Amino acid sequence: MQFFRLYPYLCRALQIVTVDHCKEAIDKQRLHKKELYVSFENVATRHKVRELTADKIGTLLRIAGQVVRTHPVHPELCRGTFVCDECSTLTKNIEQQFRYTQPNHCSNPGCTNRTRFQLDVHKSSFVDFQKVRIQETQGELPRGSIPRSVEVILRGECVESAHPGDRCDFTGTLIVIPDVSQLSTPGLRAEASNRNRGKAVGGEADGLMGLKALGVRDLNYKLAFLACNISATNPKFGGKDYSHEDVDPSVLWDSMTDEERNKMRGMSKDQHIVKNLINSLFPSIYGHIEVKQGVLLMLFGGVPKRTDEGTTLRGDINVCLVGDPSTAKSQVLKRVEEFAPRAVYTSGKASTAAGLTAAVVKDEESFEFVIEAGALMLADNGVCCIDEFDKMDPKDQVAIHEAMEQQTISITKAGVKATLNARTSILAAANPIGGRYDRSRSLRQNIQLSAPIMSRFDLFFVLVDESNEIIDYAIARRILDTHRQLIEDIADTNVYTVADIQQYIMFARCFKPKIGDEAAQVLVDEYKRLRLRDCSGATQSSWRITVRQLESLVRLSEALAKLHCEKT
Repeated sequence: MQFFRLYPYLCRALQIVTVDHCKEAIDKQRLHKKELYVSFENVATRHKVRELTADKIGTLLRIAGQVVRTHPVHPELCRGTFVCDECSTLTKNIEQQFRYTQPNHCSNPGCTNRTRFQLDVHKSSFVDFQKVRIQETQGELPRGSIPRSVEVILRGECVESAHPGDRCDFTGTLIVIPDVSQLSTPGLRAEASNRNRGKAVGGEADGLMGLKALGVRDLNYKLAFLACNISATNPKFGGKDYSHEDVDPSVLWDSMTDEERNKMRGMSKDQHIVKNLINSLFPSIYGHIEVKQGVLLMLFGGVPKRTDEGTTLRGDINVCLVGDPSTAKSQVLKRVEEFAPRAVYTSGKASTAAGLTAAVVKDEESFEFVIEAGALMLADNGVCCIDEFDKMDPKDQVAIHEAMEQQTISITKAGVKATLNARTSILAAANPIGGRYDRSRSLRQNIQLSAPIMSRFDLFFVLVDESNEIIDYAIARRILDTHRQLIEDIADTNVYTVADIQQYIMFARCFKPKIGDEAAQVLVDEYKRLRLRDCSGATQSSWRITVRQLESLVRLSEALAKLHCEKT
């Protein structure tokens, strides 16, 4: 309970123990000057941002949230050494807590100075300091609420370890700090006016005039979280997070338990793995086998590559579902959002270009510009589901062009020039013009999308709502069973649990399949056939076949190889 009070003593004890264990004199001297911090992890209970109330101040907590904004790293004065302006006496080790604190009086007994001191920078100690803003994740948010956010203060080695879009666990304590933005508001000077002071000297004291003079401004505090440890909350594999870096499958295999290995071996040898994965992932959606297969390949993804010139070839697969109303497009999107570890769901009409890419905002305290992450940045290494894609403004759609092919977001606003990563797959759902898909016209005439955006999608699925007696009966039975909660027969089709599938996808994504000679020949022949069919004009294809479609074929074949855990 008294964590914040005991924390400085824990850090001091750690320093004493470390100095005692040092053998070299130089190292001992270095350690005396260095600030050491104690870090805790795996605290039992994890709190949400919404649960941070005043009664938790000063206690040891673990909170979870998604990083939306990171500030630049600054040096922070932690122990100051001051020189007296009058007698040049040194006053050492004045502790600073979130505001610049001078000594109360000079350490020389004969000196009467109480206000005029100079900071000696060379003898003071500084530490890296960074502010991060975290927000509640979409899954924890109660309906109809604006997500709560809290500022997290990082020091020492914790800085630069959280990036926008990461879901992290922060261990530390809730603290109260003076609200600096309120203190720096111009015009609010907390001091009694000279008029009152003169009267007080003359004997007729009027007292202090008004609330400003009472120093009410000094009562502005805000809650912040002082973190001593950061760990990722992404799905972990053997206690480690493999979502960012390239890992050899053998390393992953060694870190598994025997039970997990048997499970992975059984899944990779399964003859009907595609059918079983689809049934387990989308139990409540009837039919649309090819659509589910395409979404499954998107979750596995291709292999990203770098050419010798430094150009990156993306490995993420983009999928677009076009179809009549009530053909379960949004259901597929919602299911992927729940299942994928880093998925962001957004609706087209309600999203602006800045909300999808990134916004440059001014910080209230330091008045410098910082970058706040948008949907595509928050879905880095994940999936961004965009519903009502056709209803977006064209100028907002243009913002996605670069993210879909180059997988970066470039910003030039308010003097900030930055290129940010957006290595994300895009799963979009759109309605055709007029609400119904017209079979007599081509795909290009049925949908309000520009040619550059259409060429960036690897897969287009057209879902047409046609009346067919057998299919209608099966769909009606499935929907009624869901409404009557008769899910037993649906649950029987679930061969694998969601946790098993997540683990299998994470394992399979570590494979980097190579294209064999025969496969390369087949891909070239198919591409030539598609191009010939495109220019002959006899059977008009839905859109121009370009080199991008050949790259799409490569990515899809790599995803299929990953699905079966193959090396080629």
